Amino acid sequence: MKRTLLAMVLVLLLGGAARAERLIVSVSNHRVTVTPNYSGEELVLFGSVEKDATTPADRTAYDLVVTVMGPRAEMVTRRKERTFGIWINTDYRQFLQVPSYLALFANRPFDAITSPEIARRQQIGLNNVLLTQRVSGDFADVVPNDAFRSAFIRLRTQRGLYREDGSAVTFLTPTLFRTGIPLPAEVPIGTYEVEIKLFANGAFIGKTETAFEIVKVGFEQFVATTARQNGLIYGLATVAMALMTGWMASIVFRKD
Repeated sequence: MKRTLLAMVLVLLLGGAARAERLIVSVSNHRVTVTPNYSGEELVLFGSVEKDATTPADRTAYDLVVTVMGPRAEMVTRRKERTFGIWINTDYRQFLQVPSYLALFANRPFDAITSPEIARRQQIGLNNVLLTQRVSGDFADVVPNDAFRSAFIRLRTQRGLYREDGSAVTFLTPTLFRTGIPLPAEVPIGTYEVEIKLFANGAFIGKTETAFEIVKVGFEQFVATTARQNGLIYGLATVAMALMTGWMASIVFRKD
C-alpha cells in the first residue's frame, strides 16, 4: 500500500513538472563596473518560453513579470512639519532589510495579468511588494496607502531606484521576449536578483531566476575595500590626511 501511494505521488510530481513551461533567460552583462565617470547604464534581459509536448495547444499567449531587487538595507523615512517657520523632523519610520533598488516590469498593466489575490501572493506591482517596517516596536508590512510607505516609494522613485512599468517587457514572438533594466548613476553596489514569473490566462505557471553584480573599480574600490577590511588603518590615514591638509592650509594662508 505504501509503495502504491509513493508511486502515485511520484507520477503526479513528474507529470506536473512535465506539463510546466520552462523559462530560459539571460542578461546582457552579469558584471557591471562603476567607474568615477559612471553616469548610468541599461542592461537587457532576454529569454524565451520553452514548451513541451504536453503544453495545451490553445495556450498561445503569455504574460511576464520581471522583478529586479538590489542589495537589501535598513532605511528610514522621516516626516517633517513646519514649526515657528522652521522645518523639523516630527516622526519617522524604519524600513527593515528592504531592496535598495527595486524594479518591476511587465508586458501589460499589472492588474490585467492576474487576480488581486494572486498578485498579492506573488508580489506583483509596487503596491504588493513586502516592505517590512518597525511599527511601535513590532514588525509589519502596512497597507499600500500608508503615508510613510507612500513617501518612501515616492522618494526612491524620484531617484530612479524604485520603478514599475507595465509595458517594459516586449514579446518579439509569442515565446521570445526582452526588457531593459535601467541602472541610474547612484545605483547601489552589490548583487542584484532578477526573478521572472510566467502567467497564462491569469494563472501563475512558473518562474526562474538570474542575477548580476555591480562593482566599483579603480581608486573608489580601493578606498571602499580598505575601509571595510582595515578599518583602523583607514581611520588613521584619514586623520593624518586631515591634519596634513590643515597644516598646509595654515602655511598657505599664513599672514606675515
